[in-house]
Amino acid sequence: MSTHWLMKSEPDEVSIDDLARAPGQTLPWTGVRNYQARNFMRDAMRPGDGVLFYHSSCAEPGVAGLAEICGVPQPDTTQFDPASPYFDAKSSPSLPRWLQIDVRLCRKTRLLPLREMRAAPQLATMQVLQRGNRLSITPVTPAEWRAVLALLDA
Repeated sequence: MSTHWLMKSEPDEVSIDDLARAPGQTLPWTGVRNYQARNFMRDAMRPGDGVLFYHSSCAEPGVAGLAEICGVPQPDTTQFDPASPYFDAKSSPSLPRWLQIDVRLCRKTRLLPLREMRAAPQLATMQVLQRGNRLSITPVTPAEWRAVLALLDA
């Protein structure tokens, strides 16, 4: 049985439209610099897992599409690039700290705004909606996944 995830991306960095335009509609999910989020990639994400592609840090945050994990974790190439904002001088190719994982578009959806998600009682426990949550990757329960899909298709 596959697992489900919510993955946040700032649309001015990588948007759902960027994913749609990418070769094979697939992009590496780079730039994660939180150990808990990295550990989700390393220990729990598997090919076929469903992803709620979430636009964050923008005028109207919310779920912008559905994607899936389509690769296995590998060292995040941006950690070794001094020109990257995600460069980590303490990381090395022999002992990488950070991972990336490939994500493929399933479908672009209407934007499901954060305010609409907050108003849905069935999403009350969703991690992204909890006060103080700053993680860029969070698990989504099967019930939350079904509720989001129902809201998107409503």
